[in-house]
Amino acid sequence: MRKINLIAIGASFGGIEVLREVLAPMPPTMPPIVVVMHLQPGIAKLYATRLDKTLNISAKEAVSGDVLSNGQMLIAPAGLHMRVVNRSGRLSVECFSGEKVEFVRPSADVLFESVAAELGSNALGVILTGIGRDGAQGLLKMRNAGAFTIGQNEKTCTVYGMPKVAKQIGAVDIELTPEEIAAKIISLV
Repeated sequence: MRKINLIAIGASFGGIEVLREVLAPMPPTMPPIVVVMHLQPGIAKLYATRLDKTLNISAKEAVSGDVLSNGQMLIAPAGLHMRVVNRSGRLSVECFSGEKVEFVRPSADVLFESVAAELGSNALGVILTGIGRDGAQGLLKMRNAGAFTIGQNEKTCTVYGMPKVAKQIGAVDIELTPEEIAAKIISLV
């Protein structure tokens, strides 16, 4: 059985409440969670602060150099891409400017591709509600690297865009409701 060392999540329109619903049951022993959401400037920090007060795991807006640790969720700052890097055997994040990918920055594709490269089958990828196709190609790279991947099902999405494209290109192992996603993540780790 694979060991999950990291959970990577991408979301967009409608994702604020869905992400909270997915993370609410997570125990403080969870592997690190990294999140890309398409948020307006200033919102990521406020959202992370709110989550930090209501979840069993800690939550914060990521800063370049943050080391990934169990029981912590890092969310990409608005306007910056975030990727996972391995520095002398320790996983951390880099937040950086750069070209938009699929018309957005931060991009779930950028995050997922870095997770595929650094963790391979020791990661879990989740794509939630959102407009467009961001995250689909990166999630496919994660799946091709051996990671287990989950998409939010159509019925529960505010906009069935990102998960739909991911499913269409073969990037999703299974589609679930937010409640089922939470249970599946917990069962896998």
